[in-house]
Amino acid sequence: MKFQYYFKYIIFLLLFSNVALSNDKLDLKVKKLTLELRCMTCQNQSVYDSDSDFAKDIKNLVNDKFKEGLNEKEIKLFLTERYGEYILFKPYFNIKNVLLWLFPFILLLFSMVFFIKNLKKN
Repeated sequence: MKFQYYFKYIIFLLLFSNVALSNDKLDLKVKKLTLELRCMTCQNQSVYDSDSDFAKDIKNLVNDKFKEGLNEKEIKLFLTERYGEYILFKPYFNIKNVLLWLFPFILLLFSMVFFIKNLKKN
């Protein structure tokens, strides 16, 4: 009789710990993704760090999408279709954003050319 009691207790603990571990994994995935998303109502604050209603809605939406089986990339695509690329702290590298990504290097190159040109004059 004691064995059955302990067996049921062990089974319950195993099931509960498995659920707790899966919830922890889901929470970590939601945290990781929401740290990469910009809150649209706050001043450059991540969705994870914000306490606004918009941020709470996005956290719930991301959580639901992970539960539906979508991966991080699919959720980002869904959110950018809905809110635009401004919601991402790190925009996509595509033809629309190539100048944004290359501008620092172009500026550095022009600055170096200008600096070298001025050195040669002197």
